[in-house]
Order: sequence, then C-alpha cells, then structure tokens
Amino acid sequence: MAKSKVGSAVVSLGDYLREQRVSAELSLRQLAEQTGVSNPYLSQIERGLRKPSAEVLQQLAKALRISAEQLYVQAGILSPDDGQVRSVELAILGDPVLSERQKQSLLDVYQAFRVMAEAGGTVEVPQQVSPDDALPRVAPPEADEAPVDPDRASTPTEGEHHG
Repeated sequence: MAKSKVGSAVVSLGDYLREQRVSAELSLRQLAEQTGVSNPYLSQIERGLRKPSAEVLQQLAKALRISAEQLYVQAGILSPDDGQVRSVELAILGDPVLSERQKQSLLDVYQAFRVMAEAGGTVEVPQQVSPDDALPRVAPPEADEAPVDPDRASTPTEGEHHG
C-alpha cells in the first residue's frame, strides 16, 4: 500500500530531524530537555509516526539551530517554491493568538484558493459578514409565548408591578 503525501512528508521530516540531531551531537533525551517535548514523542516524530505542530517544529528548530522555515517545508506545511506564498504562510504560522487548528485551517483555505486561481478557476469570496450576523442565534419563542419587542421591553423598577 502506497503512503500518502502527508505520510511521506512526515517520514522525510523524521529522517531530516534525526540527521540534524545526530549532526548536532544530541541524544533524543538531550533534545527533549532542550525543547520541552517528551522523549517518546520525539522518537515517534523521527520514526514518522507523528506529525508535529508548528510550535513543536519551532522548538526543535531553535534547539537544533536550524531554520524553522526549513522544518515547515520538510513537514509539508510550507510550499518550497514560492517565496511570496511562504511569507503569507509564515505569517499565519507565527501568529501567537491563533490555535494550531485555526492556523491549519487558514493554510488549507489559502492553498485551496491558490490552486483554484492557478488552474484558471474563479474564487468565490464570501460577502463581508456584519458583526450582527456573527452573533449566536436565539431560539424562537414557544408557540404560546408572544414575541418580545426589544424596543418596548422594560424592566420593572422596585415597587412597580406589571400584571
């Protein structure tokens, strides 16, 4: 059974990391101590069993004194060919506010738009969402309840009773 593109990227990443670790004359345990990543997890990355997050790759790059960008390319997160694309991808990956899942989602959407544009297809851009559209929807009132007009609704003050 043939390995997927992601699988082969992970295996080559593992091989690359192992080569870099050996060149730096570090044991797995030493690398784990320097990165704060567990020894078993590093071993799984090197064997191609796990795909590390962008944050883990940054920690590894720092400890191994190599380019995080090169690790992203090896991991298949970044495109190796277009520098302009890479700067967009690096900006997404470097955003400290976004979660890993959000970063991956943005990268997936960005890459899908580029593939479509390069293929000559049109890219549908969604209409701008107003802040009101982004608010959660409230369930409609029950059939026996009358809808409340927010402009006319008032809160009774102390001593006042609506009956």
